[in-house]
Amino acid sequence: MRHLLNVLYVTNPDAYLHKHDDAIEVKVNNKRVMSVPFHLLEGVVLFGHVGCSASLMAACAVRGVRVVILDERARFQARVEGPISGNVLLRREQYRRAMSPDACLDIAKRFVIAKIHNSRVVLQHFGRDYPEIKSAGIDDAIDMLFEAIGSAKSASSLDELRGIEGDAARMYFSVFNLLLRVHEDGLEFPGRTRRPPTDPVNAALSFFYTLASRDLASGCETVGLDPQMGYLHACRPGRSSLALDLVEELRAPYVDRFVLSLFNRKQLGAADFVRQDQGVFFNKQALKKSIGLWQEKKRETMRHPFLDEKVELGLLPFIQAQLFARYLRGDLDDYPAILWR
Repeated sequence: MRHLLNVLYVTNPDAYLHKHDDAIEVKVNNKRVMSVPFHLLEGVVLFGHVGCSASLMAACAVRGVRVVILDERARFQARVEGPISGNVLLRREQYRRAMSPDACLDIAKRFVIAKIHNSRVVLQHFGRDYPEIKSAGIDDAIDMLFEAIGSAKSASSLDELRGIEGDAARMYFSVFNLLLRVHEDGLEFPGRTRRPPTDPVNAALSFFYTLASRDLASGCETVGLDPQMGYLHACRPGRSSLALDLVEELRAPYVDRFVLSLFNRKQLGAADFVRQDQGVFFNKQALKKSIGLWQEKKRETMRHPFLDEKVELGLLPFIQAQLFARYLRGDLDDYPAILWR
């Protein structure tokens, strides 16, 4: 298993990155502010108008350091990487199953069932910690999500499965506001909104879903999978559909709980966001702070339910991609999606 290396996030629009010896050097207004050796990095993420030299991008590609470019709102713009390597037999099997409606549905069910299960577990945890919210709709949502798991298991088509997944997500987010334990003007959660997000909570969810999906795409490529050939999510040019499939099981326990903790611990508030073009986004200071907290979160450990050993949370995307590859190769009888407890 590949060790999780560091990701360099650069958010200062005045920053410029270039290659210096065997390291990435970051300058702001022509002054050197930091230098990071290539061997310490797994990826570089540039936000907005950060500058980067062509020689640096080429050096990153040669060394297997992926460069991802996002706009100021963390929307994906481009990715620079070296030649794709991987097991051609693994990719052939990945494509073969994607072309079979039955095999595609069988795999997609694993992602949806895990997503609904984990969403339900998050609600159960909050219901136990805060009994007063149980009568406000949490218990009803928990029961409906349990029924949705049964419906997903018996779905006879991808369209039916996607409808069940969508209904379950709406039920989950219909009570998500109860999980916010702070009462502050501007922090109400009206429901899931995106493109653009219309409130701070949705802005944070969308941003960290993007980062988690990027890690899943990296994990897929690390083990030789094609991140664009998915099963639940339809293939579209430039979209990492398999990464979006795999991130489903991690959304609620990995991202949602982290976002809720940011607001519930008052590490983020309404003042950390700005409204632009009918949407709400992080301000620069909050973006930098949140990325630092996200990196700290990724260093926390959990006991993996399938491996039965402690792993860093940041390794989960790479572990799940590896397990999915082993399943496609026939080394595992089933794909062990993460089921939180």
